[in-house]
Amino acid sequence: MKEIVLPKPQVKGKTSLEEALFARRTVRSFAPTTLTMDELSQLLWATYGISDPRQGKRTAPSAGALFPLELYIAVGEGGVEGLHSGIYHYLHARHALEIVAKGDRRKEVAQASLWQMWMAEAPLMVIITAEYRRTTGKYRERGIRYVHMEVGHAGENLLLQSVALELGAGIVGAFYDDKVAAVLEIPPHHEPLLIIPVGHPR
Repeated sequence: MKEIVLPKPQVKGKTSLEEALFARRTVRSFAPTTLTMDELSQLLWATYGISDPRQGKRTAPSAGALFPLELYIAVGEGGVEGLHSGIYHYLHARHALEIVAKGDRRKEVAQASLWQMWMAEAPLMVIITAEYRRTTGKYRERGIRYVHMEVGHAGENLLLQSVALELGAGIVGAFYDDKVAAVLEIPPHHEPLLIIPVGHPR
């Protein structure tokens, strides 16, 4: 399957960390403005991308460097410049995307999230999933806690990067896990933990 290589992410921006922290707010209303591939690239890299290719380090800390998280995106029609609507899997090692399912599924994701239809306004949704066994294989039951810590780190990265790009992001934890997984057509061992719609604030 052909991969979509994302633009190289930037490691220096115009917004300071302090400014991003001060400006961060939960956004639940989005303008119908298309995101660029550069913006998408930056968002995914900031969330869980490779920060040190030599050692495979990520932008978020991980217990035992086991990295149990997997990122998927739901792209709406005209949501991202040069990208067809559909569900994509982020390939962190190559900073690329692979198509999982075609078509705009934002409304279905919103319906599976207790009918929070504001989510479907965002041009893009980032869904963070976890393969628990990567961490519990080493840390057993305690590993579940470590995975939950990690998704918090990754989610905050995405929220702060959104602010730095003058975008807005919401955060959704209320959804039916099985229904979201079915809409996304993801592997059964990739369990949805967090959904973050992203776009230009209205």
